[in-house]
Amino acid sequence: MDKITVKELIAWLDQQLQPELFQDYAPNGLQVQGKPELKKVVFGVTASLAFIERAIEKQADAIIVHHGWFWKNENPKIINAKYERLAKLIKHDINLIAYHLPLDAHTQWGNNAMLAQVLGLRVNYVENKPQTIGRDGLIWLGKAPSGLENAGQLAESIGKSLDRKPLFIGNPEQKIDTVAWCTGGAQGMFEEAILAGADAYLTGEASEPVFHLAQEYGVAYYAAGHHATERYGVQGLMQAMQKQYPLLELEYLDVDNPI
Repeated sequence: MDKITVKELIAWLDQQLQPELFQDYAPNGLQVQGKPELKKVVFGVTASLAFIERAIEKQADAIIVHHGWFWKNENPKIINAKYERLAKLIKHDINLIAYHLPLDAHTQWGNNAMLAQVLGLRVNYVENKPQTIGRDGLIWLGKAPSGLENAGQLAESIGKSLDRKPLFIGNPEQKIDTVAWCTGGAQGMFEEAILAGADAYLTGEASEPVFHLAQEYGVAYYAAGHHATERYGVQGLMQAMQKQYPLLELEYLDVDNPI
């Protein structure tokens, strides 16, 4: 059988990602209903209009993203850009499926786990589980890639691995032992990582206060791009889903974002 139902897929995704364990900022799972059976599914970071148009070109039955819609405190009216996006999905009968924090935190193919693989970060393990801190265990702890001696070398390595030069705050000659990371917009967790003993902190974005914290604590800070650090969780999910449903046609679409 080369098709599965949306209901079957959502049941499997919920079992794997356990969204009920998280207090998230948007609904996880099926956000917009489309056709009931799936043959072609595309994956991406964000359900933007550009991504939806690419999905239509690929004749997708569903899209699975990290950044879906209906965020807390946003205007609930279906107007302007939100209308244009939704109208395209409904016209082409495409399902929108999104998982946010559950896809950040998954220990095998979540964003943090996959970013560690891409960058060569050596994850600390406690009782056979990744060592994490913070809300929902979203900050991971580990060591710098083998062979790197200082903060400047880590910045260069990040840039090469992600094909994007990170914003680096700190002393390039500083020795790095413990690295903490949380993909996306986790600049607000910087001090929590510092107090847990991190010598370096990697996330996607930066805000004005992090410069002062980095200077005052002497901890290296890397903002490597929200999109760039969160490209890999959906790809890890796609690989897992392909093993579970080998006859489905799956494809990752990257709509680049410099932020």
